[in-house]
Amino acid sequence: MTDDQLTVGQAAQRLGVTVRTLHHWDAEGLAQPSARSAAGYRLYTQADLDRLERVVLYRELGLGLNAICGLLDDPDMDAVATLHEQSAQTEEHIHRLQQLQGSLRNMIEAHERGPLVGPERQEEVLGEGWNPDWPAQARARWGHTAQWRQYAERAAVRAPEGWSELTRETEELDGDLVRAVDDGAVPGDARANDLVERHRKLFSRYFPLTRQMQVCLGRVYESDPAFAAHYDALHPGLAMWLREAIDESARLHGIDPDTASWE
Repeated sequence: MTDDQLTVGQAAQRLGVTVRTLHHWDAEGLAQPSARSAAGYRLYTQADLDRLERVVLYRELGLGLNAICGLLDDPDMDAVATLHEQSAQTEEHIHRLQQLQGSLRNMIEAHERGPLVGPERQEEVLGEGWNPDWPAQARARWGHTAQWRQYAERAAVRAPEGWSELTRETEELDGDLVRAVDDGAVPGDARANDLVERHRKLFSRYFPLTRQMQVCLGRVYESDPAFAAHYDALHPGLAMWLREAIDESARLHGIDPDTASWE
């Protein structure tokens, strides 16, 4: 072995690749050691190393092994056209990465603050009663749960128009709840059950809401001061009525509300 001949391990170290990679390129006929030591070990000459450096360069540019082989060995291959094609593919890949980065930023922001709606549009999109502190309070309370992650994932891709639609449907449901109570509907009757099912389907657009989970949410509506104040401001006693209506609907579906859990 002379000073300009290297073993596979030495060549790999010099080029910054693995021995396994050099063995693969050897097996593919892309870059092979052309010398042997007295003991029969295959060695890379300087010419072999020059070729390997070109292979490493083209691989870093994203070219496949077949294209690299053509660039190195096929005199009829148009190197400029091949590189133009690779450049176009790289630009497309960069564009996809930029889109991915934007999606990641949205996901992070949704986890941190909920709806991706600027402060100047929150009242317009989320309703006059929207409190910008609510997402932070909700994250502090439920941020560790799978449902918060599902909520954030959906929030990351929901446009302001989607939030406006949810706000409108929620306000319509609140109005129908008030009218049902005024008309004498009682928990467990057909009208109350329909409203409970509307509530479950509506809130399932934030995260999948099972009937057992809905029972737990009904308890919160009645026991939590903020939730109770919201519903009771719409109609005195509405928080309790809604909780009872959810409980009766659960019983209709074979669920004991007294033992229901968040699952």
